[in-house]
Amino acid sequence: MHSDQPFAPWLEWLDSQQQQMLDSTIELSRINSGSLNAAGVNAVADAFDRISRVLGGEREFIEVAPYRSVDSKGATVEQPLGRALRIRKRPQAPLQVFLCGHLDTVFAVDHPFQDISWLDENTLNGPGVADLKGGLVLMFKALEALERSPWAENIGWEVLLNPDEEIGSLSSAPLLAEAAARHHLGLIYEPSFADGNLAGERKGSGNFTVVANGLAAHAGREHHLGRNAIRALCDFISGLDDLNGQRPGVTLNPGYIQGGGAVNSVPDSALARFNIRLQQPEDEAWCLAQINALLAEINRRDGLSIELHGHFGRKPKLLTPTNLKLFELVRECGQSLDMALAWLPTGGCCDGNNLAAAGLPNVDTLGVQGGKIHSVDEYLLVSSLSQRAKLSALLLMKLASSDDLSWLERT
Repeated sequence: MHSDQPFAPWLEWLDSQQQQMLDSTIELSRINSGSLNAAGVNAVADAFDRISRVLGGEREFIEVAPYRSVDSKGATVEQPLGRALRIRKRPQAPLQVFLCGHLDTVFAVDHPFQDISWLDENTLNGPGVADLKGGLVLMFKALEALERSPWAENIGWEVLLNPDEEIGSLSSAPLLAEAAARHHLGLIYEPSFADGNLAGERKGSGNFTVVANGLAAHAGREHHLGRNAIRALCDFISGLDDLNGQRPGVTLNPGYIQGGGAVNSVPDSALARFNIRLQQPEDEAWCLAQINALLAEINRRDGLSIELHGHFGRKPKLLTPTNLKLFELVRECGQSLDMALAWLPTGGCCDGNNLAAAGLPNVDTLGVQGGKIHSVDEYLLVSSLSQRAKLSALLLMKLASSDDLSWLERT
């Protein structure tokens, strides 16, 4: 352990917890917790409540607002979500660390991907094994190692497990912002890149729906009296896609389209959903200006209207000097554990974006090593459970035992 020899007993203890971490990950993976399966999300929250009881702390389940979406007619519909779980310990300690991860997965309750399988002796395939149940399992074990150490009293921590990250964290965003305001740094347990490296800068993201309305008419007798909503929507989508390449780092992706019915009727409604990724905060205004120009052109047409719903839910995560120092500390911890770690930019988003927007420096890929997330090929490298639990435990113990944390300045 080189200069980290004082921490060795508590790191070595984590080796003895490998099988327990694996068993918990498998058990949790078999509980469906698709974002809109509130009962399943709550079952996973209950399981983590039981797993983490050994840590003590004050805990509460928190109801969040329902998930809102837009149907094909432009009406807002609501669906209930599961609860968040918050655990706090030593809120008066001089150093406060926020740890978080999500309870939900992208696999709905009726999705065929519901169980685990072994690809080889170190590779486990299953829903949520990497994103994010394995990461939460190792997070709690790292905290347990900290609590067993002599430095625990120097550090206070708060855990938030939210139910809706995979659909944008819109309902849990206030909880993240509230937590960001009372902590010095954040640790998030999204999976690492497949090679074990960490995410650095992240793009921002927005999800939008456009609803076009026209006039129905018989496609044979009175086609000239109709106003085709599908054509209007296709013109919008074409113009939207043409914006790609016009501004560095900005991508616009039409991802879903729906409309029409009987082919002997002029369609009077159509809907599309799209996502935008952007690199700089000022990109938002440029995107909205271009989109509004496209909408205005269609709205000037006789008998047609088109309306935009949605917003930018996550700001780009840029690396501040404090964030870079935090990354460097993680890298040093990795070196002590024979892990060569770097941080790389990514177009993906997570709750690290939310915390950065609230001014909290954070590392957001401290979870397991694995890959192919959001697909039926999602996998976890099983050995990374204890390895990366050690990484977090060492980081926490170094922070708790440090005599100089003046570099932890908030933006």
